[in-house]
Amino acid sequence: MEEAYKEGKLHTIGVSNFPSDRLIDLSHNVSVKPMVNQVETHVFCQQVKAKEYMDELDCKIMAWGPLAEGKNGFLSNPSLTEIGTKYNKSVAQIALRYLLQRDVIIIPKSSKIERMKQNIDIFDFELSKEDMDKILELDAKHSLVIGSHQDPEITKWFMSLLG
Repeated sequence: MEEAYKEGKLHTIGVSNFPSDRLIDLSHNVSVKPMVNQVETHVFCQQVKAKEYMDELDCKIMAWGPLAEGKNGFLSNPSLTEIGTKYNKSVAQIALRYLLQRDVIIIPKSSKIERMKQNIDIFDFELSKEDMDKILELDAKHSLVIGSHQDPEITKWFMSLLG
């Protein structure tokens, strides 16, 4: 990948699901550091400390599952609903705007055109510091989707999917 990057064939080198210790290790042992690390990031798993390390390495955080895959009562969360009412926006729009204001790359998934339109309609408002702080309180600091990527049992499960 480094060779392809140096030849101009790639614009960016990225990794996925690298915990901070592995990202630091990798970054110190390559000639071209990863510029993006895609990790589970949403209002319930905000990756605050991991993002601090990524910022130090000049590596952007990219959210997979920025809408928490609808888990943990996401769409009916009272705090997000209240904030959404204040800005006349949906819960999803509030969550996406929150991540955007935290300088998180977001690529929300939707198969419905109306939701796609809503997901992009987040540039006409800005969340207040008070609202940002309220959303920060939702951080459970752990995955809601599949558990820890550092858990050997999860790794074995992933490997079983490969055949």
